[in-house]
Amino acid sequence: MTTYNKIAISFILYATIGYAFADEYMKTKADFIKTCKIKEPGFVPCSTESIQRLFTKLATGIEGLDNLQIDPMKLSKIKIFAGDGPVSINSSLSKAVVTGFANTKVIESDVSPVDYSWITKIYLPKMRIEGNYNMKGRILVIPLNGHGSCLFEPSGMDITLYTKTHLYEKFGHIFYNVTETRVDFNITGLKLRLDNLFDGVKVLEESTNKYLNENWRPVSEALKPIIAKTIEDILLGILNRIFHFMPAEYLVSDIAHPSELYGKS
Repeated sequence: MTTYNKIAISFILYATIGYAFADEYMKTKADFIKTCKIKEPGFVPCSTESIQRLFTKLATGIEGLDNLQIDPMKLSKIKIFAGDGPVSINSSLSKAVVTGFANTKVIESDVSPVDYSWITKIYLPKMRIEGNYNMKGRILVIPLNGHGSCLFEPSGMDITLYTKTHLYEKFGHIFYNVTETRVDFNITGLKLRLDNLFDGVKVLEESTNKYLNENWRPVSEALKPIIAKTIEDILLGILNRIFHFMPAEYLVSDIAHPSELYGKS
C-alpha cells in the first residue's frame, strides 16, 4: 500500500467553492471564452490560451458564479490523517486562507478526443496557506505536537493535473462532469511556520521550525502526497462548480454528444 493509500483528507468548504445548482448555467457565451475545435490542427495551443483566459477571469470573478473566488480562497476546515512512512500525523487546519492561484500560468492544456479527459500543465510561482492548526504526530524524525497559527508556502510549483470527465446534457447543451482529479508536481522551495509547538516551549518551537525549513527538500518529499491531495480536492471543487455552469461546447465547439460516447441510455 502506497503512502497515498494511507492518507485521508476531508474538506469542509466555504461558499468560495460552493455548489452548482442544476437550474443555473451560462446561457450566452461570455466574451472572455475562447472556443477551439478538437478535430483541427492547433487545438492544444488554442485550448491552452482558452484555459489561461479562464484562470485569469476567475481571479476577478465570473458573472453568474457568485462567491466563486479562487484568490484568496477560504477553507473552513481541512482534516489530515497520515499513517506509516515518513509522515504520521493526526491534524486539522481551520479558518484557512489559500492565496496564489490568481497567478496561475497555463503551460499546456490538452483534451482527449476519445473520452474528453484533460491533461493540464500549470505553473504557480507561489501558493500560500495560512490558518490555525491542531497537530499530533511526526514528520521525518521530528515529533510535532501543538496548536496555533501556521504558515505553509511552497514556491516554484510545476503542476500536472490529470482530470477525468463524464459528459452529460441539460437545457440543450453539453456539460462536463468532472469525476476525478489527480495531481503530480515539483517545487523549488518550501517555507513552513508552526507556532505554539510543544505547549509553547520556545526553544523547541524555534529549533523545530528551523530544522524543517533548512531541510525543506526531504520535508517536501515527505509531505508531497498531502500537498497533492490538498490541491486535487481544491481544484475538483472549483472545476465542478465552473463546468456545471459553463457549457462544454463554449470551449470545444465540436465536442461529442454523450450518446456518441456512452450510448443512447
